Amino acid sequence: MNALEGRAVHLLPMETAHVDGLLEAATRDRSTFGYTPIPWDRASMRTYVDKALAKRESGEHEPYVTWSVEEGRIVGSTRFYDLETWDWSVQPARPDSLQRPDGPDVASIGYTWLDPVVQRTPVNTEAKLLMLTHAFEVWGVWRVRIQTDVRNERSRAAIARLGFAFDGALRADKPGADNTVRDSAVYSLLLDEWPAQRDRLTARLGGS
Repeated sequence: MNALEGRAVHLLPMETAHVDGLLEAATRDRSTFGYTPIPWDRASMRTYVDKALAKRESGEHEPYVTWSVEEGRIVGSTRFYDLETWDWSVQPARPDSLQRPDGPDVASIGYTWLDPVVQRTPVNTEAKLLMLTHAFEVWGVWRVRIQTDVRNERSRAAIARLGFAFDGALRADKPGADNTVRDSAVYSLLLDEWPAQRDRLTARLGGS
C-alpha cells in the first residue's frame, strides 16, 4: 500500500503514529459530523486506528490519513473497502476484452471525513481523483461505489458532483451516527464512465 500524492493533498497509509493528528482533525470543529461516526477522544481514536489496521492486515481495507499540503497537517481520513474479486471460474477463460490488471474487480470508497476547514476546498476532489485513478487504472476495477446516510444531503451532493450515479437506497442498512438505524444512499461509477469523469475532475482542479 503506497501513498497517493497530489498537489493539494497526500493520502498516506494509516499508521498508529497518526492517532494524535487524526484526533486534532476530528475535534477542532465537529459541526458537520452529524451523520458520520467519528472518534471523539484519544481512546476512541486509538480503537478506530487499531481496527483500521487490522482490516488492512486481513486485506479487507486500505485506510489512509488525509494530509493537506496547505494546512501542513492531517485533516481527515478515507479508505478503500469492500474489495471484491469476482469468481470467473464459470467461464472456461476470461475473454481478452475483459482482461484487466491484477486487482479487485470492484471496490468501495468510504469511511471519509474531513476537518470542516478543508471541506469545499480542492482537498476532497483531489483525494477522490487520486483514489479513483488508483482503482480504475492500477487495479482495473469495473465499479467504484460510495454510500452515505440517505439524510446527508451535503454528502449526497458532493458525491453527485464527483460524477457518481445514484443506484438506490439500502433500507435499514446499518447503525447511524445518531443512534438510529440508517438507510444508505448508494452511488457508483463504472469503468467505461471513468475517462470522461477523470477529465472533468482534472479540469475542476485546474489541470492538476
